[in-house]
Amino acid sequence: MADTQLSVTDLQVRFPTDRGVVEALNGVSFDLEKGQMLGIVGESGSGKSVTAKTLMNLLPRTAEIDGEVIFEGEDVRAVARERRKHFWGVKMTMVFQDPMTSLNPVKRCGEQIAETLRYHLGHGRKMALRGATDLLGQVGVPEPAKRVHQYPHELSGGLRQRVVIAMALACEPSLLIADEPTTAVDVTVQKHILDLLDRLRREREMSMILITHDLGVARGRCDDVAVMYAGRIVERSATETLFNESRHPYTDALLRSIPHIDQPSHTRLDPIPGRPPEMINPPVRCAYAPRCRHAREDCLTSIPTMGGVTGVHEFACHHPANTDRGDAALAANVAVGVTPAGLHLTAGAGSE
Repeated sequence: MADTQLSVTDLQVRFPTDRGVVEALNGVSFDLEKGQMLGIVGESGSGKSVTAKTLMNLLPRTAEIDGEVIFEGEDVRAVARERRKHFWGVKMTMVFQDPMTSLNPVKRCGEQIAETLRYHLGHGRKMALRGATDLLGQVGVPEPAKRVHQYPHELSGGLRQRVVIAMALACEPSLLIADEPTTAVDVTVQKHILDLLDRLRREREMSMILITHDLGVARGRCDDVAVMYAGRIVERSATETLFNESRHPYTDALLRSIPHIDQPSHTRLDPIPGRPPEMINPPVRCAYAPRCRHAREDCLTSIPTMGGVTGVHEFACHHPANTDRGDAALAANVAVGVTPAGLHLTAGAGSE
């Protein structure tokens, strides 16, 4: 598509270890249009942060990377090999989970923002410091002329995260990757941070990838949502389509596990049984099969590929949830009380 800004095709990332090869990503593909906000959700260890760090060229040298990443017509992996200095941080940038690990504790906040302006844009010291003060004001830091001379430990968690956002936006990037940017702040501050990111994205006409484990955040902010499991994208669609017409059993299980405000007090939640698989030399089968109520024999012998409508609603499942085929698979498993993968079921279609 003419307005596609970022195109990721068959991205694979492996980490050699003493125990074997960790297949952190295994065939991740997606497109991001200019100005779009894409949410990537999934459990810890699903590959969300590895995807982001691969895009930002932040993986260790031992990582083995295959696949293609094209950003605004440029091959990102070729840019990494050329060691181009003014690509990351200028065209593409990232906000990390914990601002205390992103900021240098012994340097003033203004100096850290100014350093970005001096390195990438060639600003002098005074001009860079003025730019840092202006950026702090843009991200809603009160008394920016004062805060620019303070150290990170003198600021609250919410203000520290705003400083990190100011650093990320200093060179006016066209793509911002936010890796769980509200993890280290309380609930009241979370909304302010997310509102700020959304406002700045619209004002600057940036694209954004929001990585989160909070489905509510993704639903309220993102244009599209991609669900990851075991190093793969298992479902992707427009946000409301995914929440109202989920097809992958994992997505369906995530949605069923969320408490709803209209539920009676003390309503028992419906958790997903088991735990994510180990990614060291995984078997050739659907990774979700051991936890899936819909799993049948074919799920244990092959890895499902993406189906559905390309670019509209895609999912990787042999027996999709909320379809006739998926309902038949679930009914067959409930009838015998156990799936072919060994997951025990109850007559209410729950699991134990």
